[in-house]
Amino acid sequence: MSTPASTRVSDEQESPWGPLRAWQREALERYLAAKPRDFLAVATPGAGKTTFALTVAAHLLARRVVERVIVVTPTEHLKRQWAEAAHRGGIALDPTFSGRKGRTSRDFDGVAVTYAGVAASTLALRVRCERFKTFVILDEIHHAGDSLTWGEAVREAFEPATRRLCLTGTPFRSDANPIPFVTYVEDEEGVPRSAADYSYGYGEALADGVVRPVLFLAYSGDMRWRTSAGEEVAARLGEPLSKDMIAQAWRTALDPSGDWIPAVLRAADTRLTEVRRDVPDAGGLVIATDQESARAYAKILRQISGERPTLVLSDEPSASKRIATFAADKSRWMVAVKMVSEGVDVPRLAVGVYATATQTPLFFAQAVGRFVRARRRGETASLFLPTIPVLLRYAAEMEVVRDHALRKPVSAEDPFAPEDALLARAERTESTPDMPEQRFQALESEATFDRVVFDGNEFGGELGEDEREFLGIPGLLEPHQVAELLRRRRQATAQEAARKRTTATPETPVVTPGRTEERSADDTATYQRLGVLRRELNSLVAAWHHRTGQPHAAIHAELRRVCGGPPAIQASAEQLQARIDTIRAWATARR
Repeated sequence: MSTPASTRVSDEQESPWGPLRAWQREALERYLAAKPRDFLAVATPGAGKTTFALTVAAHLLARRVVERVIVVTPTEHLKRQWAEAAHRGGIALDPTFSGRKGRTSRDFDGVAVTYAGVAASTLALRVRCERFKTFVILDEIHHAGDSLTWGEAVREAFEPATRRLCLTGTPFRSDANPIPFVTYVEDEEGVPRSAADYSYGYGEALADGVVRPVLFLAYSGDMRWRTSAGEEVAARLGEPLSKDMIAQAWRTALDPSGDWIPAVLRAADTRLTEVRRDVPDAGGLVIATDQESARAYAKILRQISGERPTLVLSDEPSASKRIATFAADKSRWMVAVKMVSEGVDVPRLAVGVYATATQTPLFFAQAVGRFVRARRRGETASLFLPTIPVLLRYAAEMEVVRDHALRKPVSAEDPFAPEDALLARAERTESTPDMPEQRFQALESEATFDRVVFDGNEFGGELGEDEREFLGIPGLLEPHQVAELLRRRRQATAQEAARKRTTATPETPVVTPGRTEERSADDTATYQRLGVLRRELNSLVAAWHHRTGQPHAAIHAELRRVCGGPPAIQASAEQLQARIDTIRAWATARR
């Protein structure tokens, strides 16, 4: 069905916040054509939901369809962020409004409140909706299902509203609490699922260049801890374990007194240094489980980087100011407990460490969303995380679009419980670190690089140090080239393993027409020669690194620029030899 001419948004027409992206223009056209009372827009984190919603608000206010705006957000910080964004387009929102005040200045076009604030001021907000024609924007609407009380308060407060726009980047939840003002349609199995009026997923945003791809670097390692019964247990992170063992091994890895966290933070800081060679203001974020851990991680990072990180511990105005300052400056690291897992806009974040034990798909997707905002072509974000099967699955399914299904709720006693129980548990950790999961003593841990997850595929430890660094240089390779490099690396490793199995059990040579035993020997010699040349090149690159201080990846990149050809794993023997001769010539010239 075509869009009526009267509601089409031209390429030249700008919202008060600047030119609209293609998806924002299309969603706006659909909204203006439908004139709906309720509208659910699902757009991946970083795609620009705020600009879309405020543009809709500007249209409705200008045409006097509505007289007031109410924005509802999950956190105090986001109230201020929405107010600041609205101000840039000429809409004045009061983020300090509360039910006790009842009224606000006539200078404001509306107010911004939290979902908790709605529960506390339900009647006052309902009265506003009854007195004025009101447009309600429900940001991250899935939070209205965090508890039945919140959902009921949202329904009661905004039932009289003239228009309601629901926004989310992650509409899925693990519980059966219905999300207010969202339409549910039964699927083929008879399960009610949320139905979006407009959807713009991560895969589409990635193809459009609106968001950037994410490299997930998973670290394993041996863990040892003592249980509450006094028994010492040892296990390797990532190996098949029971849920309890996974939880305890995970907690042991995150213990700041062990070696896992310092090693991973050191690797992440190295990656950030590489990124900042091309993106000088790139920043990093560590997401911690609780305040005690966050402080310890910040101390370790200061020792590693030589710079004090920004520490964000709780949802307070001062914390919002620290986030805003970090977003605007060029400092290296921010460490936070939960505030930046959702909605917070810090476009310069490029490297992250998932150092929290929260394991729900909702939290993970929102955390990853902090790193996907694209600023220029060729950028690739990097997220370091422990080798935990459920996290690796989430990483591989980044492009899967999930709807909220009203299924039977899971028991909150389950360590893989629904979002509301886990988020409540995460909040308790800010002041009560002795949780049930922590009734053990972490003894020691170590970190070893395990695998890369990229473009829905996993690539294991066959990647060498130079290749891991090579993948982290923004702008050097396009995302499809990164994927191709990793796939070729996996194919080459599999071929090497197959040849080793063949040579381990010699068999009588089979001579086929057109192929001689001599030719077969030549094939083996060619493969072995390529391996020898790669090892020699890597050794020379390592020596040049120690001599000049240049990163391995930068040296490989310069050799490719001078000599031409693909990355080393794809290069021919002639191309590898040319690079070896070149780097030897550099060494001779510098003597």
